[in-house]
Amino acid sequence: MTASKATVLIVDDEPDIRELVEITLGRMNLQTTAAATLAEARSRLAERHFELCITDMRLPDGSGIELVAQINRQYPQTPVAVITAYGNAEAAVDSLKAGAFDFVSKPVDIAVLRKLVDTALRLRAETEPAGAGEPPVLLGEHESIRQLRALIERLARSQAPVHIAGESGTGKELVAKLIHHKGPRAAGPFVPVNCGAIPSELMESEFFGHLKGSFTGAHRDKAGLFQAAENGTLFLDEVADLPAHMQVKLLRALQERAVRPVGSEGEVPVNVRVISATHKHLADLVAAGQFRQDLYYRLNVIEVHTPPLRARASDIPMLAHHVLGKLARDLGLRRLPALDASALAALQAYPFPGNVRELENILERAATLSDGERISAADLQLRDAAPIAAVAAPAAAALGDQIEEIEKRAIREALQKTRYNKTRAAELLGMSFRALRYRIKKLGLDAE
Repeated sequence: MTASKATVLIVDDEPDIRELVEITLGRMNLQTTAAATLAEARSRLAERHFELCITDMRLPDGSGIELVAQINRQYPQTPVAVITAYGNAEAAVDSLKAGAFDFVSKPVDIAVLRKLVDTALRLRAETEPAGAGEPPVLLGEHESIRQLRALIERLARSQAPVHIAGESGTGKELVAKLIHHKGPRAAGPFVPVNCGAIPSELMESEFFGHLKGSFTGAHRDKAGLFQAAENGTLFLDEVADLPAHMQVKLLRALQERAVRPVGSEGEVPVNVRVISATHKHLADLVAAGQFRQDLYYRLNVIEVHTPPLRARASDIPMLAHHVLGKLARDLGLRRLPALDASALAALQAYPFPGNVRELENILERAATLSDGERISAADLQLRDAAPIAAVAAPAAAALGDQIEEIEKRAIREALQKTRYNKTRAAELLGMSFRALRYRIKKLGLDAE
């Protein structure tokens, strides 16, 4: 989204680099203004507005980090990119933590520079990009959610790697989607991947792709997840589950901004923003030697915490109304099921070890098993609350799977007893035919 009126401030004391950047941006139909020192850059900033600033890390009279901090403070609408020395990953991370939009390493790669500039200038767009689709929504009015929404707005204007920490079911993928959707990569793909769900022996091929004939079964070239996320966002969920050999390869891909497909002799440049998440404590895993410290610092440039549902019980009525509305649409109900006072009180007193995901499961079960228009506390079938400290996140995550298996077994047995007469099976299970049909589809039993 480059435009002839966009002007870029280039700050570097090396004339050759200034000239290279000016020529590159000139060919992109951009205007440029150059400065050789920190003082000169500050003077230019006081004179006019810039759509983008590109600054060297080392300047004769100061640091590019100082300029990044000043622009973020005084001109927050102007993204800043930093030029760092080759291989100086620490400086790159420091610049991102200071608020830099992105960085490019010396010697400056023209293709990388052009992509960086194009992405930065998309921030000027005030309307949603074409094809962005219906935006996701982070519901809640609790102060923790208000702060989280404000942080998402700021992070969307950066390309810094973000790590989202929080218990299972707190909406970590939703936060990642919002950061993607509200940023300049919104028109690009959002590619989520569960790092714990990929077999170790296939992981390198899945992430980086492979060439035909590179191993048994490789009948054609295949692009990896990084290539699939080109110009967009790669969301690495449960990143703590990555085995040691993939941690090394992921670190290199992040540092070099390039991947090497299995069987290839060369690397393929990639333009991808990486957002990671896990319900585990990465710092503890680093201390235990189970997660690489250098990868941890690379992924955890900015950390975001998703609050547990029990910490914002005041949001439960709003969340419940939203979930029930979606269920009513999915089930084809004429009226929205309503929670009575006893149900609301029970939900707000419940600790929710499974967080928002557990709330959705509870309401879905209550809505599908009840034909009434109101849901009471008894309809919720809340299990006895266990002390929160004793409920491990993995156990909470597995709870939903256990409930689904119980439901599947009960439905299969009812169908077998009634010789697959769904009307009679629904009566046997004490639910409506429509609710049974919905559960069969939801649980994937229609494919059996």
